[in-house]
Amino acid sequence: MREIRYDQALNEAIREEMTRDESIFLIGEDIAFGGIFGVYKDLVKEFGEKRARQTPIAESAIVGISVGAAITGLRPIAEIMYVDFALLAMDQIVNQAAKLRFMSGGKIKIPLVIRTQGGSGTSEAAQHSQSLEAFFTHTPGLKVAMPSTPYDAKGLLKSSIRDDSPVIFIEHKLLYTRKGPVPDEEYLVPLGEADVKRHGEDITVVAYSLMLHKALEAAQKLSNEVSVEVIDPRTLSPLDIDTIVGSVKRTGRLLVVHEAWTSGGFGAEIVRQVVERAFDHLDSQPQVLGGVDVPAPFAKILETASIPQTEDIVKAILMS
Repeated sequence: MREIRYDQALNEAIREEMTRDESIFLIGEDIAFGGIFGVYKDLVKEFGEKRARQTPIAESAIVGISVGAAITGLRPIAEIMYVDFALLAMDQIVNQAAKLRFMSGGKIKIPLVIRTQGGSGTSEAAQHSQSLEAFFTHTPGLKVAMPSTPYDAKGLLKSSIRDDSPVIFIEHKLLYTRKGPVPDEEYLVPLGEADVKRHGEDITVVAYSLMLHKALEAAQKLSNEVSVEVIDPRTLSPLDIDTIVGSVKRTGRLLVVHEAWTSGGFGAEIVRQVVERAFDHLDSQPQVLGGVDVPAPFAKILETASIPQTEDIVKAILMS
């Protein structure tokens, strides 16, 4: 199977869906230049400015226009350049996009994908390096996808575009150049279906986005000592808790790893659901390894220290 980059997989997904469905259009900042991370490369040239709308720096307007367009039957793909900037559009996301289908008794559909990127690792400091997925998972009516591999990025984005509910699609800035196998033929990755990336017997590690790869590295380092099962939820809402619980019932131990702040992070929600459904199967208390509760530092050494690294995951596994 061919190997392509994460950003190329996203580009392919968008191109294929725009070719398939003329109601799909792009809207956001720097669309005309291919997007800040190059995901829209050549799409303006191919589909024209009518279906690739360049906007001013106005996140609330980008999402507001997209919600209105979705109500009329179009299928917008709106880009918020950094997930940090989604805070400027939270009324449109939380009070409009997430609620209108429910408040209309299902008469209004909101087929909207909001693409954005988050995470640290590039020394962009506190306002451009956050992991805010828990904000969106706390809101009923929103679906939240966080793909870790090129295969999942393409398949999940295609499924998100075809979904009739709003999807917050969060990509990590350090994943865009990561390569992985992606089939030539069309495929979809369903929302709400986790993937066991590594099978094991001694402990279940749940990790997503960039942290999945660090968890896999940790599992490999410990392969002679501990048999680690690594699960990627792929989507946080809907969450495939059945796969996670089934794994924990076999291993008896659980560690959740994410880059977001530990306090109030999504890891706590995973632990809650596992404890409620598999408490009698646990041999030790579940653990969450998340980011330190500080704004993302600019200095590289401090930024690195503020989020879990492979060696931190190794230690957490051994202590779980």
